[in-house]
Amino acid sequence: MPYPDLPLPDDPKLVQNLTHFARALRKAGLAVGPGRVLTALQAVAATGFTTKPDFFWTLQACFVTRPEERLVFQQVFNLFWRDPRYMDHMMSLMLPAMRGVQDEQRAADAAKRAAEALLDGAEGPQTPTPETEDEGDTRIEIDASQTASAEEVLRSLDFEQMSTAEVAAAKRMLARLSLPVRPLKTRRLVADQTGRRADWRRTLRAAVRTGGEINTLARRRAATRWPALVVLCDISGSMASYSRMVLHFIHAVANQQGQGWARVHAFTFGTRLTNITRHLRARDADSALNAAGHEARDWQGGTRIGHCLHQFNRDWSRRVLGQGAVVLLITDGLDRDAPDLLAHEMERLHLSSKRLIWLNPLLRWDGFAPRAQGVRAMLPHVDTFRAAHSIASLEALAEALSDPADHGEKARLMTMLAP
Repeated sequence: MPYPDLPLPDDPKLVQNLTHFARALRKAGLAVGPGRVLTALQAVAATGFTTKPDFFWTLQACFVTRPEERLVFQQVFNLFWRDPRYMDHMMSLMLPAMRGVQDEQRAADAAKRAAEALLDGAEGPQTPTPETEDEGDTRIEIDASQTASAEEVLRSLDFEQMSTAEVAAAKRMLARLSLPVRPLKTRRLVADQTGRRADWRRTLRAAVRTGGEINTLARRRAATRWPALVVLCDISGSMASYSRMVLHFIHAVANQQGQGWARVHAFTFGTRLTNITRHLRARDADSALNAAGHEARDWQGGTRIGHCLHQFNRDWSRRVLGQGAVVLLITDGLDRDAPDLLAHEMERLHLSSKRLIWLNPLLRWDGFAPRAQGVRAMLPHVDTFRAAHSIASLEALAEALSDPADHGEKARLMTMLAP
């Protein structure tokens, strides 16, 4: 059914503008599809184009579904509909150094996402080539020789060696990764007609209703439950570039449905322990990690692994390590505390968890050896010892979780600890 004409004599291209606006919202992270664009057109046609606040609230009601999306929508709306020179304005937000202002505060997450969405594909004029000037030649040549290998190279590239553009691409790849887990069998039994065990109590109870005659045999099976994932991430100075990328991956795991984890708990530690679990519940990864960074005031500071593990074992282990929890410990093992304290707290953590996996970015070096006192104290008390310096190493973590016999590099390094 065609939509009625809108009273817009000054701008008769509202449909095209709304479509472009919806694309900008989609690139900024909002789940906007063609159906919502049609709904927005119907809503604007019903309400009319009277005042800009009415137009704003009408479009927000059509495009925004979550509270965290309101700020992004407001940024994109203000720059797209209210400022005709939004390109210049967005360039000023993204490149403040062009104005000579070196100490200008960085733009907010929503503003940067709006800038990337509105400026996507905006390029300067290109110099015509002889091929393009020839109107009779309609051949289109596409060089795709590097497209397949670029993502493969990025998968194996070290996080610390990535450029800004490569970090952004790596974050998008990490958001697509998953960390599935298998359910755990318990000693508790539940009714299941296809189960392997006979349920004599239910069978005899049913026989009472038929005068003692057993017509069917009730069965049951072992109940299953999903474990929790507990992440302890080192945010000291030597781990800053790696912990940021790993936390992006953990945020994606915490917000993906259907992976099997009962809950995902996240803690950061440097000189003190900080619980950032509630911050990871935000849908937007940048906002979640910025909020976690404000909460963890020891970011890029020193390292006291033994002291922080003592705080976790004392205050949090009984709350989050029940029901067969899996612990991911992300640290390089370079500790300033006494090795005896660290070994004792690692033993307590290992005994409290079903599986303790240590991810160490220093394993990227082929010649890595457990020479540091912290590494020597921690290594005997972990189940799996793996690297965490690239996207490929985090992808291999899913294989380690699915194989209980996987110990990574622990066996090889344990031979170096022998006197």
